[in-house]
Amino acid sequence: MKVNELDNITGTLSKPSKMPGWAYGIPAKECKTGSKLAKIPGTVCHGCYALKGCYVFPNVQEAQYKRLDSIQDPRWVQAMAAQILRHKSKWFRWHDSGDIQSIDHLKKIFAVCLLTPDVNHWMPTREAGILAQVKPEEVPANLIIRLSATKVDGSPSSSWLHTSTVVTEGKTCPAAEQDNKCLSCRACWDKSIPNIAYGKH
Repeated sequence: MKVNELDNITGTLSKPSKMPGWAYGIPAKECKTGSKLAKIPGTVCHGCYALKGCYVFPNVQEAQYKRLDSIQDPRWVQAMAAQILRHKSKWFRWHDSGDIQSIDHLKKIFAVCLLTPDVNHWMPTREAGILAQVKPEEVPANLIIRLSATKVDGSPSSSWLHTSTVVTEGKTCPAAEQDNKCLSCRACWDKSIPNIAYGKH
């Protein structure tokens, strides 16, 4: 497929300045769990960065909703794999904004990962109910899914192998000391690290 065909099917990828590679985002307002938690003080989704700043600009929202709608396109899996491969990056983040929408959506992401075996994929999620519908061994070897804790300073979830937390003390993510960049760190993609503790902004 040509680049404009890929963009028409999937929407474009994003290049967060923090990340070592490319990312993909859909509207945070459409998070099944996160949109509810965003209204509750003390949760990891309260004050979500993807619900403010440049994320609320009309052109950004339009692009995110285009990506969300495109998931239903039967060509989406092949087109997403082609998008990721053409950007020639070894590192990819799913959902710098938004979250998985359904088990069907998750299985499509699995299919994309299988078509891009040389790319390391990372996907944070709050959708424990959707993850409960798959077994850890079904997750492609090149994808790490980290289930996020519900509350700030809360314990990591015990229902999934890889997790993330948001803490006021004891963070393990070094970005705050690195101009808010990953630089050489790849801990989020590392399956030998069970939990990543992010500092509360």
